[in-house]
Amino acid sequence: MSDIKALEHPTLKAPAGQLRSQLGSLLEKLELLRRKSAESIAEELEAAAACKRRVEHLKGFEAGGEQWKRQRLDRMLVEHLLRAGYYGTAAKLAERSGLRDQTNMDLFLVSKEVEDSLASRDTSKCLAWCHDNKSKLRKLRSTLEFQLRQQEFVELVRRDRRLEAVRHARRHFGALEDEAQLAEVQRVMSLLALPGARPPNGRWELLGDSRWELLADSRWDLLVQQFRQEQLRLYQLSSCSVLTVTLQAGLSALKTPQCYDENQRNPDCPVCSRALNCLARGLPYAHCSQSRLVCRISGQPLNEHNQPLVLPNGFVYGEQALRAVARRGRVTCPRSRDSFDLREAEKVYVM
Repeated sequence: MSDIKALEHPTLKAPAGQLRSQLGSLLEKLELLRRKSAESIAEELEAAAACKRRVEHLKGFEAGGEQWKRQRLDRMLVEHLLRAGYYGTAAKLAERSGLRDQTNMDLFLVSKEVEDSLASRDTSKCLAWCHDNKSKLRKLRSTLEFQLRQQEFVELVRRDRRLEAVRHARRHFGALEDEAQLAEVQRVMSLLALPGARPPNGRWELLGDSRWELLADSRWDLLVQQFRQEQLRLYQLSSCSVLTVTLQAGLSALKTPQCYDENQRNPDCPVCSRALNCLARGLPYAHCSQSRLVCRISGQPLNEHNQPLVLPNGFVYGEQALRAVARRGRVTCPRSRDSFDLREAEKVYVM
């Protein structure tokens, strides 16, 4: 509009061709604005509908019973599988349980396309994703695009296209001001001094230079991991899945020091199991404001109806369990495997 106003003058008539050109440009901008507005409104309506569906699902908690709880578990599993990159398994589970509308499936399917392209050593789709979300990524101070450009430089050096690598560096690294990124650029530029010979057995570390790390194939895996993290930050999703948080809360509520004593482990305790024992290692122990004695054999509480009895070897069990496992008046301690006469067991009094 300012360009059109500049053509106006009280004594000068604007050329018709120039005026048509300016009006055409204005119409194109208005059409682009209309299209972007329509896309934005459609996205907001879709997000509002998704929120409404999920709220309706949560309202069914009281009347849902076991079926609702099973759906909740399946939803947690779908989200966890999507975060871990098992997209096919997650899609099948979501379809079987009818949970596609209650998960961020579409969001992670876009992630799958980008991850597949990175796995095939192609940065184009990830760079396009960075361009589409450029303003948001800048607010998050993301370094993903810089890492992608850096990897492109590395690949050019790997193919011995050094002149093209220098041009690439001038185009994408010339305007950098961040000191950390400048230091990384200096390190990656030192690859130009490496010899052009291929590494022995395909392993760059055998060349005897610490810069082999920049040429390692594992850098592509790091780019995939960084993309996943940036996507979670972009959409304000937590770094841990709901399944992980729920599992950690449950393990912490059951964890005791005995879970890490080989002689004290309980086969019925989830934390004592081999699969979950390592996962719970870094979690806090359960906080019990009021302790309760339980028989190790039967799992029943020790009280006035089930008196605690101590065997001569010092292990304590419930009276009911000892009488149930006794054979001809003798009991075998399940931990020490020692055999005693049941009459040798003495009552324990807890103060």
